[in-house]
Amino acid sequence: MKALISFCALGLALGISTVKADEPKSGDNKSGSVTAAAGTNSVAIIKTSEGEMVFEFWSDVAPKTVENFKTLAKKGFYDGTCFHRIIDGFMIQGGDPLTKDPDKESAWGTGGPGYTIQGETNTRSDRCHVRGVLSMANSGSPDTAGSQFFICLASLPQLDGGYTTFGKLIKGDDVLTRLGKTPVKPNPYDPRQELSRPIKRVGLISIKIVPANPVK
Repeated sequence: MKALISFCALGLALGISTVKADEPKSGDNKSGSVTAAAGTNSVAIIKTSEGEMVFEFWSDVAPKTVENFKTLAKKGFYDGTCFHRIIDGFMIQGGDPLTKDPDKESAWGTGGPGYTIQGETNTRSDRCHVRGVLSMANSGSPDTAGSQFFICLASLPQLDGGYTTFGKLIKGDDVLTRLGKTPVKPNPYDPRQELSRPIKRVGLISIKIVPANPVK
Protein backbone atom coordinates (compact mmCIF):
# COMPACT_ATOMS: atom_id res chain seq x y z
CA MET A 1 0.00 0.00 0.00
CA LYS A 2 1.47 3.32 -0.99
CA ALA A 3 1.47 5.87 1.80
CA LEU A 4 2.22 9.52 1.16
CA ILE A 5 0.40 12.48 2.64
CA SER A 6 1.85 15.57 1.04
CA PHE A 7 1.28 18.83 -0.73
CA CYS A 8 2.94 19.73 -4.04
CA ALA A 9 2.59 21.97 -7.08
CA LEU A 10 -0.34 19.93 -8.31
CA GLY A 11 -2.06 19.94 -4.94
CA LEU A 12 -2.12 16.92 -2.67
CA ALA A 13 -0.60 14.28 -4.90
CA LEU A 14 -1.11 11.29 -2.68
CA GLY A 15 -0.64 7.79 -4.03
CA ILE A 16 -2.73 6.08 -1.36
CA SER A 17 -4.81 2.94 -1.52
CA THR A 18 -8.35 3.29 -0.23
CA VAL A 19 -8.43 -0.28 1.07
CA LYS A 20 -10.16 -0.20 4.43
CA ALA A 21 -7.99 -1.00 7.43
CA ASP A 22 -8.96 -2.13 10.93
CA GLU A 23 -10.85 0.50 12.90
CA PRO A 24 -10.13 0.37 16.63
CA LYS A 25 -12.59 1.63 19.20
CA SER A 26 -12.58 5.40 19.67
CA GLY A 27 -11.76 7.17 22.89
CA ASP A 28 -15.12 8.90 22.94
CA ASN A 29 -16.21 9.76 26.48
CA LYS A 30 -19.94 9.22 26.84
CA SER A 31 -20.26 11.24 30.07
CA GLY A 32 -20.10 14.60 28.30
CA SER A 33 -16.76 15.67 29.78
CA VAL A 34 -13.22 14.64 29.05
CA THR A 35 -9.84 14.74 30.72
CA ALA A 36 -6.66 14.84 28.67
CA ALA A 37 -3.83 12.41 29.17
CA ALA A 38 -1.48 12.92 32.09
CA GLY A 39 1.11 15.62 31.50
CA THR A 40 -1.05 17.81 29.26
CA ASN A 41 -2.88 20.94 30.36
CA SER A 42 -4.87 21.93 27.30
CA VAL A 43 -6.92 20.42 24.52
CA ALA A 44 -8.05 21.50 21.06
CA ILE A 45 -11.73 21.90 20.27
CA ILE A 46 -12.14 21.63 16.51
CA LYS A 47 -15.51 22.98 15.40
CA THR A 48 -16.61 21.69 12.02
CA SER A 49 -19.72 21.87 9.87
CA GLU A 50 -20.59 18.40 11.22
CA GLY A 51 -20.05 19.21 14.91
CA GLU A 52 -17.22 19.47 17.43
CA MET A 53 -14.30 17.19 18.18
CA VAL A 54 -11.91 17.40 21.15
CA PHE A 55 -8.28 16.33 20.92
CA GLU A 56 -5.62 15.79 23.55
CA PHE A 57 -2.02 16.69 22.74
CA TRP A 58 1.02 14.40 22.84
CA SER A 59 3.64 16.88 24.01
CA ASP A 60 5.74 14.00 25.34
CA VAL A 61 6.72 12.92 21.81
CA ALA A 62 6.08 16.05 19.70
CA PRO A 63 6.49 19.20 21.82
CA LYS A 64 7.52 21.49 18.95
CA THR A 65 4.70 20.24 16.73
CA VAL A 66 2.14 20.73 19.48
CA GLU A 67 3.33 24.26 20.17
CA ASN A 68 3.26 25.13 16.47
CA PHE A 69 -0.31 23.85 16.18
CA LYS A 70 -1.40 25.73 19.32
CA THR A 71 0.23 28.95 18.15
CA LEU A 72 -1.48 28.82 14.76
CA ALA A 73 -4.84 27.96 16.34
CA LYS A 74 -4.62 30.83 18.84
CA LYS A 75 -3.93 33.24 15.96
CA GLY A 76 -7.07 32.06 14.17
CA PHE A 77 -4.97 30.64 11.34
CA TYR A 78 -7.27 27.64 10.86
CA ASP A 79 -10.57 29.44 11.32
CA GLY A 80 -12.69 29.50 8.17
CA THR A 81 -10.69 26.84 6.33
CA CYS A 82 -12.08 23.48 5.23
CA PHE A 83 -11.17 19.82 4.97
CA HIS A 84 -10.05 19.68 1.35
CA ARG A 85 -9.24 15.97 1.15
CA ILE A 86 -11.26 13.07 2.56
CA ILE A 87 -10.78 9.35 1.95
CA ASP A 88 -13.21 7.12 3.84
CA GLY A 89 -11.35 4.39 5.71
CA PHE A 90 -8.11 6.37 5.56
CA MET A 91 -8.05 9.99 6.74
CA ILE A 92 -9.39 13.53 6.50
CA GLN A 93 -6.98 16.38 5.79
CA GLY A 94 -7.13 20.11 6.45
CA GLY A 95 -5.09 23.06 7.63
CA ASP A 96 -4.48 24.79 4.30
CA PRO A 97 -5.14 28.56 4.60
CA LEU A 98 -5.83 28.76 0.85
CA THR A 99 -9.09 26.87 1.43
CA LYS A 100 -10.56 30.01 2.98
CA ASP A 101 -10.99 31.28 -0.58
CA PRO A 102 -13.14 29.18 -2.97
CA ASP A 103 -11.58 31.03 -5.91
CA LYS A 104 -8.22 29.47 -5.03
CA GLU A 105 -9.47 25.89 -5.21
CA SER A 106 -6.96 25.04 -7.91
CA ALA A 107 -4.23 25.56 -5.31
CA TRP A 108 -5.92 23.85 -2.35
CA GLY A 109 -3.46 21.50 -0.73
CA THR A 110 -0.40 23.62 -1.48
CA GLY A 111 -0.77 26.24 1.24
CA GLY A 112 0.98 26.63 4.56
CA PRO A 113 2.18 29.14 7.15
CA GLY A 114 5.24 30.24 5.17
CA TYR A 115 7.69 28.05 7.05
CA THR A 116 8.33 24.40 7.89
CA ILE A 117 9.02 22.70 11.21
CA GLN A 118 11.31 19.89 12.27
CA GLY A 119 9.69 16.47 12.22
CA GLU A 120 9.20 14.60 15.49
CA THR A 121 8.37 11.12 14.31
CA ASN A 122 8.30 8.08 16.56
CA THR A 123 7.40 4.39 16.46
CA ARG A 124 5.98 4.03 19.95
CA SER A 125 3.07 1.62 20.09
CA ASP A 126 1.04 4.09 22.16
CA ARG A 127 1.72 7.01 19.81
CA CYS A 128 1.08 5.36 16.45
CA HIS A 129 -1.37 6.09 13.64
CA VAL A 130 -4.71 4.66 14.77
CA ARG A 131 -8.25 5.96 14.40
CA GLY A 132 -8.61 9.46 15.79
CA VAL A 133 -4.91 10.33 15.81
CA LEU A 134 -3.75 13.79 14.70
CA SER A 135 -0.67 13.81 12.47
CA MET A 136 1.15 16.32 10.31
CA ALA A 137 1.00 16.22 6.52
CA ASN A 138 4.29 16.76 4.72
CA SER A 139 5.73 16.99 1.22
CA GLY A 140 7.83 13.86 1.34
CA SER A 141 9.83 14.11 4.55
CA PRO A 142 8.89 14.87 8.17
CA ASP A 143 10.84 18.15 8.18
CA THR A 144 8.57 19.69 5.51
CA ALA A 145 5.39 20.01 7.62
CA GLY A 146 3.88 23.41 8.30
CA SER A 147 0.18 23.76 9.07
CA GLN A 148 -1.59 20.97 7.22
CA PHE A 149 -2.67 18.03 9.35
CA PHE A 150 -4.75 14.89 9.01
CA ILE A 151 -6.95 12.81 11.28
CA CYS A 152 -6.80 9.04 10.89
CA LEU A 153 -10.04 7.21 10.17
CA ALA A 154 -8.47 3.78 10.76
CA SER A 155 -5.33 2.07 11.97
CA LEU A 156 -2.56 3.03 9.50
CA PRO A 157 0.70 1.38 10.57
CA GLN A 158 2.26 2.09 7.17
CA LEU A 159 2.48 5.76 8.18
CA ASP A 160 4.32 5.19 11.47
CA GLY A 161 7.75 6.76 11.47
CA GLY A 162 7.08 8.88 8.38
CA TYR A 163 4.68 11.45 9.84
CA THR A 164 4.57 13.25 13.17
CA THR A 165 1.72 12.13 15.42
CA PHE A 166 0.91 14.79 18.01
CA GLY A 167 -2.53 14.14 19.49
CA LYS A 168 -5.65 12.02 19.57
CA LEU A 169 -9.43 12.37 19.59
CA ILE A 170 -10.98 12.10 23.05
CA LYS A 171 -14.51 13.30 22.26
CA GLY A 172 -16.58 13.45 19.08
CA ASP A 173 -16.01 10.14 17.33
CA ASP A 174 -19.50 10.43 15.81
CA VAL A 175 -18.42 13.70 14.19
CA LEU A 176 -15.28 12.08 12.81
CA THR A 177 -17.41 9.30 11.33
CA ARG A 178 -19.70 11.78 9.59
CA LEU A 179 -16.73 13.68 8.20
CA GLY A 180 -15.24 10.48 6.86
CA LYS A 181 -18.50 9.56 5.12
CA THR A 182 -18.63 12.86 3.21
CA PRO A 183 -19.45 12.26 -0.49
CA VAL A 184 -16.42 12.98 -2.66
CA LYS A 185 -15.59 13.43 -6.32
CA PRO A 186 -12.39 13.10 -8.34
CA ASN A 187 -9.85 15.73 -7.44
CA PRO A 188 -9.57 17.64 -10.74
CA TYR A 189 -6.10 18.90 -9.80
CA ASP A 190 -4.65 15.45 -9.17
CA PRO A 191 -3.30 13.68 -12.27
CA ARG A 192 -4.71 10.39 -10.99
CA GLN A 193 -8.16 11.93 -10.43
CA GLU A 194 -8.13 10.64 -6.86
CA LEU A 195 -11.58 10.35 -5.26
CA SER A 196 -10.96 12.69 -2.36
CA ARG A 197 -12.39 16.17 -3.01
CA PRO A 198 -15.60 16.77 -0.99
CA ILE A 199 -18.58 17.51 -3.19
CA LYS A 200 -19.80 20.08 -0.70
CA ARG A 201 -17.64 22.30 1.48
CA VAL A 202 -16.70 20.63 4.78
CA GLY A 203 -16.02 23.59 6.99
CA LEU A 204 -13.35 23.82 9.66
CA ILE A 205 -15.04 26.66 11.46
CA SER A 206 -12.55 27.16 14.28
CA ILE A 207 -9.93 25.57 16.50
CA LYS A 208 -9.86 26.68 20.13
CA ILE A 209 -7.19 25.80 22.67
CA VAL A 210 -8.76 25.50 26.13
CA PRO A 211 -7.89 24.05 29.56
CA ALA A 212 -8.07 20.28 29.54
CA ASN A 213 -10.10 19.49 32.64
CA PRO A 214 -12.98 19.49 32.28
CA VAL A 215 -14.26 20.09 28.75
CA LYS A 216 -18.04 20.04 28.73
